[in-house]
Parts: sequence; C-alpha cells; structure tokens
Amino acid sequence: MCVLEGPDLIEAAFESNAEFEGLYVDVAEQSSEVVARVLRTAQTRGVRVFALATGVLEKIADAQTPQPLLATVRLPLTALTEVAVAGLVLVLHDVRDPGNAGTIVRSADAAGASAVIFTGQSVDPFNPKTLRATAGSVFHVTLCVSTLEEALAYFSKAGARTLATVVRGGLSHRTQDFSAPTVVVIGNEASGLDAASVALCDGRLSIPMAGRSESLNAGIAASLIAFEAYYQRQDAISSSPPRSLEGS
Repeated sequence: MCVLEGPDLIEAAFESNAEFEGLYVDVAEQSSEVVARVLRTAQTRGVRVFALATGVLEKIADAQTPQPLLATVRLPLTALTEVAVAGLVLVLHDVRDPGNAGTIVRSADAAGASAVIFTGQSVDPFNPKTLRATAGSVFHVTLCVSTLEEALAYFSKAGARTLATVVRGGLSHRTQDFSAPTVVVIGNEASGLDAASVALCDGRLSIPMAGRSESLNAGIAASLIAFEAYYQRQDAISSSPPRSLEGS
C-alpha cells in the first residue's frame, strides 16, 4: 500500500480505478466543497471513510502543511514482463531525488511514454515527495521496479533499442529515430551512468548544449527526450498518407 495526501492525488487514483484501503478525513473539513466531492466519490465507490479528530492528520502526514484528506491505496506497480515493448520507455537508474523522479513520471505521462522503470538505488516511486511531484501522473503511467540488467535484457530480447544518456559524445536526441520501440536510461543526478551501465546499452544519447553548463538536471533531460519522441510520433502521424475511402 501507499499513502496519498490531498484531493488531487486521491481523485487521480479514483480516475484510474485504484484499489483503496481507506480514506481518512479531518472531521472539521468534511463540509468543504472539495472534501465533500471526494467523499461523495468514495461513497459511490464503496471506499471506507474514517473521520479523524482535528490535529491527527498533522501528526501523521508528510507534508509541512497537511491536507484535510489522506488515503491508502494499493501500489499501482506492473511486473516487468507485463510492460509493453512499444514507444518510449524511460529507465531511471540511481535517480535519488524525489522531485526529479516525480517530474520524470509527470513528463512521461504528458508525452505519452509507455512506461517508467525504477532501477538500482533510485528513490521509491511512492515516496510522499515523489507522489506529490507526479501531480497524479503516477496513476496514469505504467510503473515498474526492476534491476537495470533485467530491464535491458527484457527489452533487448523483444527487439527494442536501448540507449544510455551521457553528457557528451552520444547521438543527439534530435536525430535519434524514436519510431521504433526505444529504451532510454537516465542516470544519477550527480554522477550520471557509470561505464558498466553504459556498456549494457546498444548506444549513447546526448542532448546538445550551447552554453557553459556542465550538464542538465535529470528531470529536464528526461522531459526533453520524452517530448522529442512524442513530437516524432506526431510528425509521423501527420505525414502519413490518408487512408483511401471505400469506393473512391
């Protein structure tokens, strides 16, 4: 199970038909418009609701400014062998910052990536700070926890191209063909990917930079790659010849 704080995450979980264990509400806030809306949905879905005395949520919530709602839901994790080998898959290896991880999940959702896989010593995808950073996208994207070796072997065997992100010396993300299933590995915020991890991949990918910055934030880099793949898919759709009409 994981803990969701606030109406935004809870409503995203409702939209994805997540399995709820319970919903907890500050008794003094039950009549507010947002809380009342969530409670109505919970009643419709048959979710158990527990009213807590004022001050209890402040003691158990992670956020400095606690929300009046908290819920526990079953982890929306997918087994590696059930992840679709299609489109773009982002692998986070040793990405430890919850803000970066949450940003990547949110961007993956927005850009239509197929999955986000957490490997190595990456942050828990259901860390409270990671959950907040996803803004609900944690329930819209396929998530998986695996080892880097197992993940790359699984996708390679299925015919996907695997690419390691490096600061310099890799193929530009603007020229990489993302039309076929592609796996991109994002490394640690401070040290990137080590040589052994890079060697496991089919190739290397870099984001060209004009300024003097040494590197990009992991969340920004993954977002740029995810949207480049998305734009290529959109261009492919718009440039494909129209289907002929019957009888024409």
